[in-house]
Amino acid sequence: MTPEEAAPDLSSLVTVDDFEAAARARLPAMAYDYFRSGADEEHTLRRNREAWSEYALWYRTLVDVAKPELGATVLGAPVSTPLLVAPTAYHRMAHPEGELASARAAAAEGSLYVASTLATTSVEELSQSAPAGHRWFQLYVHADRAFTEKLVERARKAGCTALVLTADTPVLGRRLADVRNGFALPQGLEMANLVENMDASIREGDGSLLARYVAARHDPTLTWKDLGWLAERAFPMPVVVKGIVRGDDARRALDHGAAAVWVSNHGGRQLDQAPSTAEALEEVTAAVGQRAEVYVDGGVRSGTHCLVALGLGARAVFLGRPVLWGLACGGEAGVRRVLSLLREELLRAMKLAGCANLAAAREGLVRRRGTGLTAR
Repeated sequence: MTPEEAAPDLSSLVTVDDFEAAARARLPAMAYDYFRSGADEEHTLRRNREAWSEYALWYRTLVDVAKPELGATVLGAPVSTPLLVAPTAYHRMAHPEGELASARAAAAEGSLYVASTLATTSVEELSQSAPAGHRWFQLYVHADRAFTEKLVERARKAGCTALVLTADTPVLGRRLADVRNGFALPQGLEMANLVENMDASIREGDGSLLARYVAARHDPTLTWKDLGWLAERAFPMPVVVKGIVRGDDARRALDHGAAAVWVSNHGGRQLDQAPSTAEALEEVTAAVGQRAEVYVDGGVRSGTHCLVALGLGARAVFLGRPVLWGLACGGEAGVRRVLSLLREELLRAMKLAGCANLAAAREGLVRRRGTGLTAR
């Protein structure tokens, strides 16, 4: 973090974009580039955000919206908001308290926090130092299946209530900023869940540290048949499959033991020119129907974007980069401010759209621009 840059007045930051601008001024260039960048030419990164504007909200009038209801459940657990915290790596690059601050903020806002395999705080430290609350663990399956099983067991013992399998990373997408910067964690930080699985061949070398780790340790042979294996070892934690953009893949995930599916293209950081998550969400919710819950992330920067996502059938919307910008600007208070800001925007949009609850958002509210037809 740039020491000469004073911490911003959080109340003066009134959009997620304001938070990003303030975070950029405070973060070292390598850290900001890592958090912000997408794969290759960044078409997917841009499309994720732009796609939410391809829909119109056909609002209702004369509806009692004095007290809209935001409460929801995810996998049966109550949350006070459908705005949840996605797994992102290396929070201590953004703030010294890192994942602990993010987890505390999520709990304080009645949200849900998903811990990353690539966290700079171990899942055990989160369990011991962050307040109790809904917490899931995101998993990359390693070629060393015994090590993978150990990660699953550690998450279960730490009190995580669901396992999120990231399915879109057989290899790492090429993030040009990281390649050019020779990305590595700053001195004193480490991938806290993976310390025992590191060696000199990974720690030292050209290009991105993360790219070297994924190339050496992730399992590119992972297929649908392995999902049942993982579900058995995760029990009683249900497995959520993250990284789905196709309806047929969503059905396969459920057929092979997934409890829910998560529409994501890894924030535009894996395959460039992949579909936006907004358009993928339409296909996936249509394919899944009432069989399971569907979640989404990617490009969400306002409460109105969130309302569009809910109208397209998402049970919950996960936030990645906005949380990191809040963390960089003010630690726990910054993350809370981002979550509360988006919550306020969502409430306002619901009132203006005539939605007294989240279910009303799914009743013909969202239509593709220019079609006059409901999206679902």
